[in-house]
Amino acid sequence: MDTTTYSRIKKMSPLFLVTDLDRSIEFYTKKLGFDIDFRYEDFYTGIIKDGNSIHLKSGKPSIEERKNRRNNEDLDIVFSVDGIEELYQEFVSKSVEIIQPLRDMPYGKEFYMIDPDGHIIAFVEEA
Repeated sequence: MDTTTYSRIKKMSPLFLVTDLDRSIEFYTKKLGFDIDFRYEDFYTGIIKDGNSIHLKSGKPSIEERKNRRNNEDLDIVFSVDGIEELYQEFVSKSVEIIQPLRDMPYGKEFYMIDPDGHIIAFVEEA
């Protein structure tokens, strides 16, 4: 009998460096609908929505890297969603900066937005 056990990834949390932790928390909670999962002192927090999390850490994001990523539409994170048209309208109504408006692609619909530190977040509804 084989008794080998295998590890399993339970959750993944990308880490974003942010210049102002409180500003980022406000952006993600008020504009994108995340909740605070935890906060460690004044420099690190986890936010969560629908079981998906992002960790935010106070630091100095590279302005040059952020600029290059935006110019090349290099995404920092992609969320697969349902109801993309409603989500897009919600973000527009909350004055979220959209850098790629909602569009049809061969694989579905997508749009990109940017957070206050220049992280590019894509939302995709697969066809």
